[in-house]
Amino acid sequence: MRPLIQIGGCSWGGRRDGSEAIAANLLAGSLLGAWAGATWAVRMRSSTLYKVLAALVVLMAAALMITHATALGALSLPLWAQVPSGVLAGFGIGVVVAIMGVAGGELLIPTIVLLFAVDIKTAGSLSLLVSLPTMLVAFARYSRDGSFAVLRANLPFTVVMAGGSIAGALLGGLLVGVFSELVLIPALAVILLISAIKLARHD
Repeated sequence: MRPLIQIGGCSWGGRRDGSEAIAANLLAGSLLGAWAGATWAVRMRSSTLYKVLAALVVLMAAALMITHATALGALSLPLWAQVPSGVLAGFGIGVVVAIMGVAGGELLIPTIVLLFAVDIKTAGSLSLLVSLPTMLVAFARYSRDGSFAVLRANLPFTVVMAGGSIAGALLGGLLVGVFSELVLIPALAVILLISAIKLARHD
């Protein structure tokens, strides 16, 4: 029998650091949320989807500022509350991941820190562990409805966007070493808010 471990004041069975238990708890909700989010996205009217995206972008901007501007503390929930909270939080994050097409790290990391009382570096690693299968489920749901046919129809645009994303990621990595987070994080939050306004005004 595996030894019990302590996470956030609650006992879990598994590895010494509890990574498997935390990931499984969040994935129990995020996989369902990703499927549901993708289903809702393909059925929404375009005008409604733009407004939902605008609201989610504002949420991401808020999460970005809160994560980097405040010291997050654990909620210290009892196990009977911690597990369903993890599932519900995972479901919500899965919906966001599916609708926005993002990994959801800005939501996963503070959630993991708050619910499971792990350090920020471990939370970052766990967010990757949860994000990948969640995104794959969303991808599978979109593929089922042929939603990616538009990418093949607009292949040059898709290639340019992919190249721009790779270049942006590389540039962002370089800027982290040049500019302080006190400059980069507010700047990114402002860009997200401007994007949200443009999305909300889109017909």
